[in-house]
Amino acid sequence: MTHAIVPADFHPPRGLGNRHLQTLLPRLLPRRPLARDTEIVNLPDGDFVELAWVRPAPSTPQAPLFVLFHGLEGSFDSPYARELLGAAADLGWRAVLMHFRGCGQAPNRLPRAYHSGDTADAYWVLGQLAQRYPQALKVAAGVSLGANMLLKLVAEQGGDGLDLAGAIAINAPLDLAASADVLNRGAARVYQRHLLASLKRKVAIKMAQGPLPIGVSPHQLKELNTFWAYDNEVTAPLHGFASASDYYRRASAGPQLGEIELPTLLLHAADDPFMPGDLFEHLPTPSAAVRVEISRQGGHVGYIERRGARLTSWLARRVARQLDDWARVPTGSGASPIATSSS
Repeated sequence: MTHAIVPADFHPPRGLGNRHLQTLLPRLLPRRPLARDTEIVNLPDGDFVELAWVRPAPSTPQAPLFVLFHGLEGSFDSPYARELLGAAADLGWRAVLMHFRGCGQAPNRLPRAYHSGDTADAYWVLGQLAQRYPQALKVAAGVSLGANMLLKLVAEQGGDGLDLAGAIAINAPLDLAASADVLNRGAARVYQRHLLASLKRKVAIKMAQGPLPIGVSPHQLKELNTFWAYDNEVTAPLHGFASASDYYRRASAGPQLGEIELPTLLLHAADDPFMPGDLFEHLPTPSAAVRVEISRQGGHVGYIERRGARLTSWLARRVARQLDDWARVPTGSGASPIATSSS
């Protein structure tokens, strides 16, 4: 497939195109009801992650499998997760979300948590699923932090290092330092404050249970009011990085876009308030395996459109179209692995 950065076919309803409104709209609309079964997967280091399987599941083990990785402090209950998992299930796919450590229904066991470049847990889970469903076509998708992680993982593993037919990355913060800068300016500081509050709450609970390998006190933790400060004092020491700068440099997937061999669809909005508008101008050219679709509007994982009289998720519709396309392409046919935009 020829490398492509093309316009996405998302069009917001009249009067609902503001990037902050698009970002918040999914939380204001009725949440899709979705039943789940929870599975605990133990990890090699003694910790665990929770998988949330959409119920009811397909009866055949050959049913295609859709694996979703959520964003920072996201979960099965995040609006985008409900929409994407439900869209996959509607197509007859077995749909599952992997909660990053501590993001499920129970706190994780170890002092460490998760971060934007933490590929090991996803690699382990995908390997377990490959053994469990060896004949199923598999596609992984990631949102925001989960998208950056997924892109980093597929770049690291090459074209045949994962049992995946394709990957979908949605609003990935491909330059973590640039995103941290953007989130500390203007109205975006509201998102920063909200996300940091959730992160710090979890760390405070762990600090109350015993000492952590970080150099801040509970009072100092409360005063960390930027991602730069939090990642420098908490994320970096907990996960083996020298500093926030070291973490951002080593965990950002953007520099590896040219190394991706797996068929990959990357969805992005030019007005995403979590990232600079010229994000892709400062990154390497994506490889021929990657199709980048950029919408002019959409906010951060918003993409709310009008279909008839209803406000609904363009994102779920676009991902469903991609899953359907991959499921229809015969192995070895030479057909294009990425569905083009269409209405």
